[in-house]
Amino acid sequence: MSTSASTEAGRRCAACKNQRRRCSQDCVLAPYFPASDPQRYACVQRVFGASNVARMLQSLPIHERGKAADTMAVEAQRRVQDPVYGCAGIVGRLQGEIRAVQCELAMTQARIAVHAAAARAQPVEIAAARLMNAPAQASPPPWLQQQEHSDEQAMLMRDPFQGLDALLADDYRVGVNLVDDEMEQSPGWASTETIQYSSSKELK
Repeated sequence: MSTSASTEAGRRCAACKNQRRRCSQDCVLAPYFPASDPQRYACVQRVFGASNVARMLQSLPIHERGKAADTMAVEAQRRVQDPVYGCAGIVGRLQGEIRAVQCELAMTQARIAVHAAAARAQPVEIAAARLMNAPAQASPPPWLQQQEHSDEQAMLMRDPFQGLDALLADDYRVGVNLVDDEMEQSPGWASTETIQYSSSKELK
């Protein structure tokens, strides 16, 4: 008697053991809520109720009952841990993590684009800076400039009117030619040869 009782108790599911009843061979809850995991059934019973769980499993085909039992177990466990949000809390947290990763990815791609554009523009900027900073013409060293200035001062001291005589002579020649042209163009002008010829003729 005791042996049969212990055998019956060992093969009872968690639902029948919790309700202290005999577990029949066609018990719909036995394959999905074993007695070795009483917490699984306790959460499902607390959230959905034993009769509702049995009714939902009986309404499904046999090949879908396992997935349905696992889904109810997970939902019930999350509802016990988070009575307000349940599984929606996990979904919301995961969606927030996805949005944060997407924002970080967009920022990283924007930084990469900025650095790539700067790297492409850097050679042009360096060349422009070199052209702007390069001297237009190389100037002689200070000692050479000072020597040239000293040579010019020495030449002025030796001949302060260098080249002035040639300029005056040119101006004089130009002035004489201008005077001769004006006299030739005047009506009362007579050349020296004409005057001499006239005088000699009168004397004769």
